Amino acid sequence: MTILRLSKLATRFLISDFRKGELTILIAALIIAVACTSSIGVLSDRLKRTMTNQSSEFMGADMVVRGHEVFSLSWLEKANQLGLSHGRTVEFASVIIANDELLLTSVKAVSANYPLRGRLKISDGGIVEEKFAEGIPRSGFVWVDPRVLTHLKLNLGDSVEIGEKQLTIEHVLTYEPDRGGNIYSLSPRVLISEQDLEATGIVQPGSHLHYREMFNGTEKQRLKYSHWLKPQLTLAQHLVDINEDRPELGSALRRGEQYLGLTSIAVIIIAGVAIAMAARRFSKRHYDTTAILRCLGLKQNEILGLFGMQLLLVGLISGLIGVGLGWVLHLGLFHLLESLLPENLANPSLTLLLLGAATGLAVLIGFSLPAILQLKSVSPLRVLRRELAPLPPSAWLVYISTAVTLFALITYHTKDLESTLIIGLVGLVSIALLSLMGATMLKFILRMLPHSNFAGRLAAQNMERNPKASNSQILAFGVTLMAMVLCSIVRTDLVETWAKQLPEDIPNYFAFNIYAHELDGLQKALATNNIKTSHFYPIARGRLTEINGTGIREVSKKNRQTERAAGWLYSLTETPSLPEGNRILHGRWWNNSPPGVVSIEQRTAERLGVILGDQLKFTVGSQQLSVTITSIRSVRWDSLQANFFLILSPGTLDQFPTTYLTNFYLPDHRKAELNAVSKVFPTVTLLEIDIVIEKVKTILKQVTAAVEYILIFALAAGVVVLFAAVRASLDERIHHGVLLRTLGANRKLLRQSHLIEFFGLGFIAGLLAAAASEILVYWLYVRILQLPYDFKWQFWIATPLIGAILVGLAGLWTTRNISKKSPMTLLREL
Repeated sequence: MTILRLSKLATRFLISDFRKGELTILIAALIIAVACTSSIGVLSDRLKRTMTNQSSEFMGADMVVRGHEVFSLSWLEKANQLGLSHGRTVEFASVIIANDELLLTSVKAVSANYPLRGRLKISDGGIVEEKFAEGIPRSGFVWVDPRVLTHLKLNLGDSVEIGEKQLTIEHVLTYEPDRGGNIYSLSPRVLISEQDLEATGIVQPGSHLHYREMFNGTEKQRLKYSHWLKPQLTLAQHLVDINEDRPELGSALRRGEQYLGLTSIAVIIIAGVAIAMAARRFSKRHYDTTAILRCLGLKQNEILGLFGMQLLLVGLISGLIGVGLGWVLHLGLFHLLESLLPENLANPSLTLLLLGAATGLAVLIGFSLPAILQLKSVSPLRVLRRELAPLPPSAWLVYISTAVTLFALITYHTKDLESTLIIGLVGLVSIALLSLMGATMLKFILRMLPHSNFAGRLAAQNMERNPKASNSQILAFGVTLMAMVLCSIVRTDLVETWAKQLPEDIPNYFAFNIYAHELDGLQKALATNNIKTSHFYPIARGRLTEINGTGIREVSKKNRQTERAAGWLYSLTETPSLPEGNRILHGRWWNNSPPGVVSIEQRTAERLGVILGDQLKFTVGSQQLSVTITSIRSVRWDSLQANFFLILSPGTLDQFPTTYLTNFYLPDHRKAELNAVSKVFPTVTLLEIDIVIEKVKTILKQVTAAVEYILIFALAAGVVVLFAAVRASLDERIHHGVLLRTLGANRKLLRQSHLIEFFGLGFIAGLLAAAASEILVYWLYVRILQLPYDFKWQFWIATPLIGAILVGLAGLWTTRNISKKSPMTLLREL
């Protein structure tokens, strides 16, 4: 048979099956899968890019290139050709002089259009009386950190000497949007115009300068430029992203994406189960038709092509409907989230809509092809003997391809291969446990039901007559309920756990550069004003010079990431107890360990290429400090607590000069009280982080609202699964119901037996889903999301009851015609 004739026949069969309602559930499940994947894909992508664009205000631009070398003029010309706007900052350490006194500061020279994102804040009075700046310092003028005035006993209008240039203090600088993520080791800032940089005479050959080339433009322009630029950057230059520059915001963005990805995975799995069950019934309903076609001369490959084309047509039609519905739903979600979203939203990506359609087609093929392959094996003798050949061995290859498809989809949504492997492994173990425990519990119930009334015995006979079908239904119900529980946990537990780490009274001020002789006095002053502080951490600033006895420059020649970290000035601290939000991944926290050991943050260890037992050497002032790595930690940067890359064992910093750091919460109406404290302790730096806290909380609100709406998809897909699983055995139930009605069974008896049967199947599936969910959630908490785990006892009670009610109602609704219609009418409808 030619492809054209086969296509026409496939179309006729498809129209006929659609009219009979054979494809209703399969199409519904596929539309839900595509609509969910498309809408959530576009929604999460737009949210992520919108928040990333907003977070770029904390870098001062959309894209930043950081390094120690002057940017090539040809690179700037390329940026201009692409339409990118450009700005620059040059930072360096320098001693400024006034009133015959010296002060080591961090000088930043900025271009005229700095910053490209965000705004500077200045003040002419107290620390609370600030305003937005218009532009940058004029040539001949300087804006300074409040500590400069205090240390050098200066006032606005006085002059300071920077190198060979005298500059007049015009304003107090209170806020810079791009003042790096390491807020614990900032020197007093001095801001000058780039026009005055050369006149200072400080920039000489060999000077240690930090250049930040800043670019603004559309996402397309930035992407094109970054692809062009990256291969040409030297070892001393690299593109900065929000994860590196502001880890607390990058962590929040990653966590939000994880939550949305988990719920999308759950919906896809639920829809996949529905497709598999619907396709199974579809294939069974076509056994006789296939046998007749075989008798008429169609070959096995033509049978496969015939039904494969139907499958493809269903996929294309449902995919188009699902993509359209997904687009509309994503617009609706943005409308519902309007109050939480900024005005300038990132444009939607049409590629993600196509990805949603491709995902639906992959799910359709992966979950339904095994059932279609079974049609290929139908023997022509079935017309006479109603026998069915066993599933061919090649079908197991399709099951493997289904697993690979799911693995690829989960990897895409988690963006983490390790997380995918964990979810896949735990998922397989959970399904295996569901199958084993389901079969065991089914046997137990079958032993109990014969001792009940007549309806209970009929229900037991229905389940016992085809235990394989009952087990498959329990598995389908169990997987569906498990996925729905996962969606619920993401909303009610994971997101709330995240929210609990961002309470209303989260510390919004950091106090640092606290000298040892001021420590007791500051503690008393804060306590007198009823300001509760956290732990006071000693801070020493050190530059990494050696790894395992090899100079950092030599190490960096082999590892580009190490070179990037080599120039950093690390804030070294020590504490006897593991800080909140930190978790030991490798090694162990010290218990009475001697001085000289260090715990290193995971990403920093990866950048430096170090492992447990390696030795690090730092230069702290004029002294040398050598430490051995005994543990590697993960850090919850989005907790916005005092977090550190390197933590030393107690006593390690005893011989080194240190200052102290702490943080505390102060509501808006009490912020003016800090003026009195700052006057008594003028050298202490008070840094407000309300803007960062608000940004992270906004991300949390957006994720919470989005997950709530995704739950609607999960519930819709779950309902489809329930009906698909029940309808999978509907034909057999009709035959059995007709026989019982013929023998005199009344409608009430049939309804009671169906209710008991489906109630029992739902209860078993719910109990097993609770057990499997507990295992999966444990691994999600401990290995992926790094959250504290607690036993979910409420789900052990709610899930079996909800499963029994949902499956019971779905079973009664689907089998209602068996008890209502006459036996002859039912037989004619088959």
